[in-house]
Amino acid sequence: MNIIDSCWRSNPNWAHNRHALADCAIGFGSGAVGGKNGKIYVVTDPSDDPINPKPGTIRYGAIQTEALWIVFEKDMVITLENELMVNSYKTIDGRGAKVEIANGPCVTIEDVTNVIIHGISIHDCMPGKRGMVRRSPDHVGERIGSDGDAISVLASSHVWVDHCFLARCADGLVDVIHASTAVTISNNYFTQHDKVMLLGHRDSYTADRVMKVTVVFNHFGRDLVQRMPRVRHGYAHVANNYYDQWLQYAIGGSAGPTILSEGNYFVASDDVAPQNKEVTKREINNGGWKAWKWRSTKDVFLNGAYFVPSGYGICSPSYATSQLFVAAQGSLVPSLTYHAGPLQCVVGEKC
Repeated sequence: MNIIDSCWRSNPNWAHNRHALADCAIGFGSGAVGGKNGKIYVVTDPSDDPINPKPGTIRYGAIQTEALWIVFEKDMVITLENELMVNSYKTIDGRGAKVEIANGPCVTIEDVTNVIIHGISIHDCMPGKRGMVRRSPDHVGERIGSDGDAISVLASSHVWVDHCFLARCADGLVDVIHASTAVTISNNYFTQHDKVMLLGHRDSYTADRVMKVTVVFNHFGRDLVQRMPRVRHGYAHVANNYYDQWLQYAIGGSAGPTILSEGNYFVASDDVAPQNKEVTKREINNGGWKAWKWRSTKDVFLNGAYFVPSGYGICSPSYATSQLFVAAQGSLVPSLTYHAGPLQCVVGEKC
């Protein structure tokens, strides 16, 4: 197991101590406690009302002001009527059930802190519509309509997305924008999508320079095109991920970000032009990118894949002591990412 999974999966009593998961994150988002200090809230009803959510629905739990650890009574497919606004100090934990959020607007994490999303399939997301959406028990306001991302993180911090399945959405699969920081995206399975992961709102939005994101132990599967991730500003540590035959590029950037690619496993596609076997892409039309700090270490490159480094000076993530982890050699990534995506956990057994 990788270091995140070995922290909790070998315990057959995981279901009786769900909160222990909050101690297992690594990287910049390792301080995300989610609902660790709150009660268990059980989702029993897959229906949705964006304005007046009923107790027992996911929205009712997600908007509460108190810390909550949200779990699911049974398997369910939740089709939201409008974007799900997640309040601070929440964990959405799909372990023990097959939970899908699909075929409607999906998840928005905005102006909050300490959110964990684990073990959910989020796919075929559609844009939200303009209308009233409740974000707390005391506040309901008009939303202009979400873009159709699976998970949007805006102006938020201490966020951890782990062991999710993400595919086929109208816009991105994961967007981290508007000066969000302290984020870890780990153990997820991505497939069947164009613009996968965006870190940064736009090139002119320099507030995103504070952004620090760890992307680790993910499986970027077949039929993905680009942005795994695309980084506009800030720092991205991209470590021990499996890249399985992208169609345009794997890791990109556009406004001088710093990127450390460490111990990844890159397999270029047979079905692309030679230039698309390059892992990296700079979205810039002049040589200014040569000063950007983009480094590769311990990576494995197969089937013609190659990485174009740039810049000078130190490129380490400068983690705090509590965030530290040592990335493995890229050759170990197929085993480290073997269980990416939601796990089939059974109560009373090791997961």
